[in-house]
Amino acid sequence: MPSYLSPGVYVEEVASGSRPIEGVGTSVAALVGLAPTGPLNEPTLVTNWSQYIAAFGDFTDGYYLAHSVYGFFNNGGSAAYVVRVGGTAEGAAGNAAPAAATGSTAQAPAALPAGEPKQLGTFSVTAVAGGSLSVEVADPEGEGPAERFKLIVKDGDKTVETFDVTAKKGGRNYVVTQVKERSKLITVQESVPAAQLARPENQTVALTAPAAPAPAVPSGASDSHPGPAQYLGDSADRTGFGGLEAVDEISIVAVPDLMAAYQRGAIDLEAVKAVQLGLIAHCELMGDRVAVIDPPPGLNARQIRVWRQETAGYDSKYAALYYPWVKAFDPATGQSRVIPPSGHVAGIWARNDFERGVHKAPANEVVRGAVDLELQITRGEQDLLNPVGVNCIRAFPGRGIRVWGARTMSSDPAWRYLNIRRYFNYLEESILLGTQWVVFEPNDHNLWARIRRNVSAFLVNEWRAGALFGQRPEEAFYVKCDEETNPPESVDLGRVICEIGVAPVKPAEFVIFRLAQFSSGSGELEE
Repeated sequence: MPSYLSPGVYVEEVASGSRPIEGVGTSVAALVGLAPTGPLNEPTLVTNWSQYIAAFGDFTDGYYLAHSVYGFFNNGGSAAYVVRVGGTAEGAAGNAAPAAATGSTAQAPAALPAGEPKQLGTFSVTAVAGGSLSVEVADPEGEGPAERFKLIVKDGDKTVETFDVTAKKGGRNYVVTQVKERSKLITVQESVPAAQLARPENQTVALTAPAAPAPAVPSGASDSHPGPAQYLGDSADRTGFGGLEAVDEISIVAVPDLMAAYQRGAIDLEAVKAVQLGLIAHCELMGDRVAVIDPPPGLNARQIRVWRQETAGYDSKYAALYYPWVKAFDPATGQSRVIPPSGHVAGIWARNDFERGVHKAPANEVVRGAVDLELQITRGEQDLLNPVGVNCIRAFPGRGIRVWGARTMSSDPAWRYLNIRRYFNYLEESILLGTQWVVFEPNDHNLWARIRRNVSAFLVNEWRAGALFGQRPEEAFYVKCDEETNPPESVDLGRVICEIGVAPVKPAEFVIFRLAQFSSGSGELEE
């Protein structure tokens, strides 16, 4: 209390006693995968597609991280932490020059050995693969700018790669950019300042094969893909999933490039299972995030059911599985390609949270950017998949491609629906952060009353927003913090216990209309 020693008027500021609880964000994703450049094993926040390109490079043939990030933002996502795994220190530098020195390509984040650079006009070309490689410069098809030309890569007499490119820097078809993104055999770099670049003369240059073999890949991996240990990482070293433990804002986690490694034979289904189990364990440990699980590609409905129940056998309320893969346009090749759905689904979760709220099931939502599906799912097939926690993505005539399921991978009926799990994550985190002021306050009836008042005010707003079931607040929730929950022995231990119960709304998953005939005027149903 202040001391008043002389007559006068004094003004004091006093706390009102009201400490409003603010809802936390629920739409920040973490996407783990492979990229040609960028920080290694460091969660990097990107808030739009341009930021991702600046940090990690453009679309990369053979990998899915860039496509998943693009699908996330295209479907309504606003913020994502990207974790690049399986790369090298050279790639982490983030510029093309170190990559050229080691001969790395956009297709392989890990460095590859390189041959001797050969001059090609104002550019230099280097082989990063064995064989009798040569590069031919030829005239392009059709008319166009003078700087256009065709770059042909041959192995002996066989043409293995062809690029329609330009020597003008800054364009999409710039020779350095095209070769970096698409070639698995060569790299091209500028050998003069950009202002002096010119189209090479028509010629053929023989390349020198790399002298040293490719470095050994990690245990359990091949083809420059990271093994399970690199995905799982270590919390002490802040690598892999362990690096995500330090970021509290994350609420959605996905690993789209895991299936790229499986497709290339770098890892088998047992390794896939190990990584996905590690991802689920990370979400269960943190308790504030949910994993989006991708299924293996190329499986029909019967096979995916077997994989779900027997091979994988996951049972967790912190994970959701989506099937099948989606087809999206690939700017790198100019064609559509099949990609895992996790990035698009994470964006749909974020969009649903913003437009309707986290309490609403993120289903019956259009998958933006999807032009087709790997496999068309029928109602009969979904009848088999929905009960085992497989959320189907289906195409409906006149309504587009939509997410048509909202279940977790849990066998517990209480946590069957995805929106219930995510809404409880939201409530727990909001109340946790909004009541930090309670710590070290005098543990008495006044404190208990203030806790009840603040938590109740927060839940009333949730009820008004339609997140809780009931016609009145008393039917939607209760908050109990009194002598019963805080007996003297508990108070003596320095504890304050507040019991909260809520009735969340469940999704209308099965909508049933019962129709019957009746005789006009009789009011009785016909038999």
